[in-house]
Amino acid sequence: MPHHHSHPEEQPTPPMPDFSRESWESRYKSRESVWSGKPNAVLVEEVETIEPAHALDVGCGEGADAVWLATNGWQVTAVDLSATAIERATAHAHRAGVDGHIVFTDAELGEVIANDGPWNLVSSQYTHPGEGGRWLVSTLAEAVAPGGMLLVVGHHPTDPHAAEHPDLKDAAFAAEDVADVLSRDAWEVSATLRERTSYEADGRERLWRDSVLIARRHG
Repeated sequence: MPHHHSHPEEQPTPPMPDFSRESWESRYKSRESVWSGKPNAVLVEEVETIEPAHALDVGCGEGADAVWLATNGWQVTAVDLSATAIERATAHAHRAGVDGHIVFTDAELGEVIANDGPWNLVSSQYTHPGEGGRWLVSTLAEAVAPGGMLLVVGHHPTDPHAAEHPDLKDAAFAAEDVADVLSRDAWEVSATLRERTSYEADGRERLWRDSVLIARRHG
């Protein structure tokens, strides 16, 4: 299964020894919260004008994206490797009053797709897929309903954040390098590099370079 996303507002952490279920569980248990609690910007930008239906949030972490989707009318299936992350995400959804609109699970991704799909939106934000992201895209494509959208966002190989973290280098990918997994006969595909900036606690500006794959399955 692909591994949980690295939110832009993530606090500095030491490199992880691997991206196994055990490593993620250890990481979540090491602190009260890992992520910012805010939804990922590309998700909001690309999805806020779409008619809400059923969504799959892959690597949901502490639930910010899933809660945002549910608040905006989506029925969400949210999956993550870490049971602790799922507990926090469930609590977040309860506080937001949308827990009835989200099903959280730490089951293996393949099982979730086989048993619960397809979805009108499949979102993967900063997961750590391995194999240059190609396995992730081909796997998630199978979960997209006709007329639905696949949105995969990750660290570009030239992203300074990825360069600073050795454990992220293998997880970074260029969107155009994974886009050819999808048949143009069945998909309308956009693969771009997007730059954005954020600000550190000390006020310093930080540059981010994201790979953004948006694919719409023909109906």
